[in-house]
Amino acid sequence: MSEITSAGAARKVGAEVTVSMDGYSSTGPQDDMSWAMEHITSGQSELYYEGIWRGVSTALLGRTNWEGFTSVWPAITNDPTSSARTRDLGNWLATVEKIVFSSTLEQDDLEKAEWTNARISRDAAAEVRALKSGPGRDILVLNSASIIRTLLEEDLVDDLYLTVVPATLGGGLRPLPDGYASTWQLASATAFPSSGAVALHYQRP
Repeated sequence: MSEITSAGAARKVGAEVTVSMDGYSSTGPQDDMSWAMEHITSGQSELYYEGIWRGVSTALLGRTNWEGFTSVWPAITNDPTSSARTRDLGNWLATVEKIVFSSTLEQDDLEKAEWTNARISRDAAAEVRALKSGPGRDILVLNSASIIRTLLEEDLVDDLYLTVVPATLGGGLRPLPDGYASTWQLASATAFPSSGAVALHYQRP
């Protein structure tokens, strides 16, 4: 992701998601991601993800991820046993501009969380089009399959970050839309030998 968007240039949109070998990002709304956590919480993976979020000034989440993230990340961030990079990520998540896409949550619901600088939006495609033409650094979807599907269908994703973990789920939610046909270029491939995961960064040609 780029560090600063130059004058007149559109902001880039990245989508970061962890998937199983059979292409699912979760088993459903109540998934605690335990199938993935041991594969994406090493020092090497923390360094890789830091390279993504450091260049981002707007984070996008769906309702499920907002509720899940805000229920666990404040405690992780404040835990003295968490690594320095984990605490940095937690502080970034708490303060970065966040847009939560939901048809049921209201602004008051967001303000009950410890995280600041968050607002509700109903239309992901329209919101992202406006964000791309506005000021700021890059934009990143945080592991929210429904938002990623919508933005892919609207051709609004510039960078796709897939972390593939050595597990199969057999069903659940997919970040890639059914029937979606597209062409991407591999920008980088990073293996996490200790966990068996592989991080793939694709860009639109």
